[in-house]
Amino acid sequence: MARPRRSEGVRERLLEEGVASLVRHGYHGTGLQEVLERAAVPKGSFYHYFRSKEDFAAEAIRRYASCLADELSAAVEGASDPLVGLRRFFRAQVTELASAGYVGGCLVANLGAELEENDACRDVLRSSLLAYRDGLRAALDACRERGLLRDDLPARDMADLLVAAWEGAVIRSKIERSPRPMRQCLAQLLDGYFRP
Repeated sequence: MARPRRSEGVRERLLEEGVASLVRHGYHGTGLQEVLERAAVPKGSFYHYFRSKEDFAAEAIRRYASCLADELSAAVEGASDPLVGLRRFFRAQVTELASAGYVGGCLVANLGAELEENDACRDVLRSSLLAYRDGLRAALDACRERGLLRDDLPARDMADLLVAAWEGAVIRSKIERSPRPMRQCLAQLLDGYFRP
């Protein structure tokens, strides 16, 4: 759901269009020709920047994960407290998926199921998911330090649960074409189970 900022560089334009296409169409549904056309890049230039479609997808996943981490950090750092920041971050994700007509969602989760036998991409997906979990863990730790969340559960366990529940809620929201599962997930965890 995170989007990189527009850049004038060819490689960056390719990655930006790649992330958008991978989120919307998945790995197998993403055609390099369409990405090249949308990025206004000649076909021969692609292999100057990427060895293969697999290499391109791995870089796009890294870009997506980096943008998502930036969005999480900005939401938490710009808030009156870290719990408000977490809520703001997740509400933005709900709004973005709803605005896209419930098409897309989390690139890492979407490709995780599709590329389970692709070792190179699976490794990048795994490290991206762990980095996302660790970003949430840091925010949850900050909440715990302020007494906003329970302190009898390790923040890492809370972050693991939040990621698993959230990704499941995103899938349900896509199926149901409704923000309700995502909102319910946040209410039950951030305003329920995680509270002191």
